[in-house]
Amino acid sequence: MKKIVRSFFFLFLVLLTTSTFSKSLHRKHKGRFQAVKPTISKALFGELDGQKIYKYTLKNSRGMLVKVINYGAAIIDIETPDRNGEMGSVVLGFDSLKSYTGKQNQLLGSAVGRVANRIFNGKFTLDGREFQLTSNIHGGKLGFDRKIWNIEEVPGKKQVALKVTYFSKDGEEGFPGNLHVTITYTLTNDNQLSIDYAATTDKATPVVLTNHSYFNLSGGKNDKVLNTELSINADKYLQADKDAMPSGKLLDVKGTPYDFTSAKQIGRDILKNDEQLIFGQGYDLTFALRNKTGKLALAASAFEPLSGRTLQVYTTEPGLVFYTANYLNEKIIGRGGKPLAKNGAFCLETQHYPDSPNKPEFPNTILRPGEKFSSQTVFKFGVRK
Repeated sequence: MKKIVRSFFFLFLVLLTTSTFSKSLHRKHKGRFQAVKPTISKALFGELDGQKIYKYTLKNSRGMLVKVINYGAAIIDIETPDRNGEMGSVVLGFDSLKSYTGKQNQLLGSAVGRVANRIFNGKFTLDGREFQLTSNIHGGKLGFDRKIWNIEEVPGKKQVALKVTYFSKDGEEGFPGNLHVTITYTLTNDNQLSIDYAATTDKATPVVLTNHSYFNLSGGKNDKVLNTELSINADKYLQADKDAMPSGKLLDVKGTPYDFTSAKQIGRDILKNDEQLIFGQGYDLTFALRNKTGKLALAASAFEPLSGRTLQVYTTEPGLVFYTANYLNEKIIGRGGKPLAKNGAFCLETQHYPDSPNKPEFPNTILRPGEKFSSQTVFKFGVRK
C-alpha cells in the first residue's frame, strides 16, 4: 500500500513540475508564439497648396510593406522578400513630394482616371452630346494622378487597408457628371495587394480606372527588366497607331513579338523590327484578356531570376496594358538618388480598352446614374526557389 501511495505522489510531482515548466516556457516565449499583427503608420510627406500630404505605410505580419501618399493616391513603394528572405523594393518611386508633382513624374504608382489611357482627339459623343476634354490621355491635363485624395485607415487582424476617396466635379477636365470615386488598397498577410475601385455618378460618363505602378522585381539587383520572364493570358492584342490609339482591330498574338501565352523574357523580342514595337520604342500596347466574365481571373505572371520573386496579377477587367518604361532615362532621379533607366521597369495596367467611348464594339465604359462602377485588381507576390 505504501508503494502505491509513493507512486501516486511521484506521478503528482512529475505532472506539477511539467505544468509549471510549460507555463513558464509559454510566458517566456509568449511574444514569439503570438502572431504579429499588421499595422498602419502615417508620416508627413510634404505640403502642396496649403494642404498636408501624408505617407501611409501598410505592413503585414510577414513584414511586407506598401506605402501610399494622398497625392495622386500613389503607391510610392512596395517591399517584399526575395528567395533568401531579404526585403527589397519592387516598384520605382521618388523620395520627395516635389518629384511626384514635377514634370519628370511619369505617373509612377499613381491612380489614373477619370478615363485612363487614350480618347481620340480628346473628344467623345454621349447621348447625342459631344464632349471636349483638356487632353486625349489619362483623364486630362489634371487627371486623378494630380489630385489630393482623402484617406481613411482601415485596421484589421488579418489585413490592413486604406480607403481613398475623391469627388470629381461635373465638368472637371471636360467630363460630365459629379463622380464619387473610392479606391481601397488592402494588404493581406499572404502578401497580396488588392486594389478595389468603386464609383457613382449623377450623369452618364465614361469611367476607366487603373494603377500605374512600375515593377522591377529584382529589388535593386538589376537596373533593367529585360531578363524578367512574363506570361499574359491573352490571345489577341489591340492594333494601334504611332500615338497608341487603337484602330478597333484585335489581332492574333501568335507568330508575333506579342505572344506571351507562354512565359518568355521581356527582352527576347523587344528589338524586333515590328510596327507596334517601333511606334512605342518597346512594348506599349493593350492585350485583350481571355477572361470576359467580369469576375476575378489570372491575367499575367512574372518571374525575376536574380531575386526569385514572382508576381501574379488578377483582375476583373477585360484589358491589360503592358508597358516597358520606354521613356524613362537617367535624367530622372528615383528613390535613393538613383537614376532611372529605359526598360528599368514594366507596367501591367488592368483596364478597359483605350478609346472605348468612341468604339461601340469595345466593352462598355459608360457609367450611368443609379449604377455602381466596380473593378478589382490583385497583385500577389511570392518567391520561386
